[in-house]
Amino acid sequence: MWGIKSVDAGKGLILLLLLALLLTLLINKHGYGIMRVMVGQEVKLKTAGFEKLQSEHFDIRYMAQDSAHIEMIAQVSEEAYSAVVEKFGREPAGKTIVVVYPDTASLAGSIGWNRNESAMGVYWAGSIRILSPGEWIKGDELEKQFKQEGPMVHEFTHLMVDEITKGNYNRWWTEGIAQYLEKKITGFEFADPFARGRELEYYELLTLEQKFDEVDQQIAYWESLQAVQYIVDIYGEEKLFAVLAEQGKGSSLNTALEICLGTSYQGFEQGFYQYLQKK
Repeated sequence: MWGIKSVDAGKGLILLLLLALLLTLLINKHGYGIMRVMVGQEVKLKTAGFEKLQSEHFDIRYMAQDSAHIEMIAQVSEEAYSAVVEKFGREPAGKTIVVVYPDTASLAGSIGWNRNESAMGVYWAGSIRILSPGEWIKGDELEKQFKQEGPMVHEFTHLMVDEITKGNYNRWWTEGIAQYLEKKITGFEFADPFARGRELEYYELLTLEQKFDEVDQQIAYWESLQAVQYIVDIYGEEKLFAVLAEQGKGSSLNTALEICLGTSYQGFEQGFYQYLQKK
């Protein structure tokens, strides 16, 4: 049996409750920063045996079989950094970890996805994980294709949205902004789900906010881009960055849109749905 000398049991319970309350308040106030630190440490531990390359703004980790692609990945990453930072008018804090995985199974496994899930890149809590371009690009124009169709601009935009808002955003918003800047910078755009005569359908923004991963992904991503494009077309591109800055102060997306666009959220929604119907 453990023998522990302690204060009176009643007083001890009160102290424990106070400590728990203080810890909860601390986590709530600094949860964003704590999460990023924890995930960063986890990534470093899990990639301790990986090869490493330090570029000016990135800490790139990879396996030996991808050595031939790493200089190119570093160069494209730095180009993405410059282009995205120029758009946002600010730089992130510190270097960004980029982990290169040799195949879809190892990339999916790194974030607990089912093996059937596939992606070229994933952003999570300050780090970027990408699929080796050697796994999905075949032919002589690897660098050109990786620069135009690869994930670096998209995922680095996610990082900037996360950092500016301090994690205060939802999926459709960050996916819309990432696609918008990707299209502006690289020219890449996901296929239009309605390009071949499919009847137009879309979700209410509340549905995208609450069930983004449960609905038709082609429509969800397309609609997210359209919502951001609507803001740019009607209110101006600068409003995107104003909304993000307002979110960084703690405002919800709905409130930030009202403040920065000078309209009610309901008015914004109705205008957007009419914009879609005209398309």
